[in-house]
Amino acid sequence: MIEFALCRGDEGHGAATLPEYIREFFSFSGIILSLFVAVFAALNLPSNWQGNLWHYRFQEWRHTMHHHVELEFNLVTRGSGIYLLDNEKYAVRRGDLIWLYPAQNHVLMRETSDLEMWIGVFRPEALAGIATDPNQQPLCRETASGECCRRLPMKHLQRLDALLTEVHASKDQAAHFNAGLGYAFLTAWHAFEQASAIPIEDVHPAVEKAARCLQDETAPANFRELARRTGLSAARLSRLFKQQTGVSLVEFRNRLRLGRFLQLYGTGQRHTMLDAALAAGFGSYPQFHRVFRSAYGCSPRARRWQDQALSAGAPSPGRL
Repeated sequence: MIEFALCRGDEGHGAATLPEYIREFFSFSGIILSLFVAVFAALNLPSNWQGNLWHYRFQEWRHTMHHHVELEFNLVTRGSGIYLLDNEKYAVRRGDLIWLYPAQNHVLMRETSDLEMWIGVFRPEALAGIATDPNQQPLCRETASGECCRRLPMKHLQRLDALLTEVHASKDQAAHFNAGLGYAFLTAWHAFEQASAIPIEDVHPAVEKAARCLQDETAPANFRELARRTGLSAARLSRLFKQQTGVSLVEFRNRLRLGRFLQLYGTGQRHTMLDAALAAGFGSYPQFHRVFRSAYGCSPRARRWQDQALSAGAPSPGRL
């Protein structure tokens, strides 16, 4: 089981303070890596709650492609972001309401620093007891049967935002909170039914295949061979990868190698810096040094990041 960092944005359970070089790596390439590997997330809801509701604010933290047994909705109240739902990409902004179903793998790929949104989850057995009208039956399904994201009119956004604020304030009264949360879910669904759909964009199979190939330590040494494996020309793959992930193939590969180096080198007790750099895929120490300095703004031999690693330790997978 993992602790779902995205679900814990405003209640003192956000990201722990980590060394800058670790946060940088996981906030940048960790998101891209997580796009193609889904995990089951246990939300660990209190036993007397039928679901949960919280107000999420931007956090510099990796979000992992995941799914969970609870139905989830997100209502964006400020800023913007990009969601990946299975292999469909949604660009969301203020007023967008998105539904995430139990069998639907999803991850918040990117977010602006001013992103704020409501996140609600509801246990399926409890939802079945309140979603009794025919038009509410889609809420009880495992997978989406149609559109997942729509943009609410401003008056509906404001009304729903006010309702969720009121429900959130009742968390210290379980019965009141459960009743309010159920009403909020049905109200959100009613607003969703009346709203306009948001365009979706599929992630190109070649981009996914290229990312998977680059994660493999036996990945081809040159991008021409990588492109051949994906069925595209090198120029076309390069443009498409940058367009859909926001980073170039070169930068993505370098960040992967830096990540492997950090894991191999650790605190310097298992491997020398040179051995760890070569094992991570760098062709030489000068190449590694250049990439490291460009990414982190200091020499790999600078004591500051090594001292931070010793005092903070590596982040556990459960916290990511």
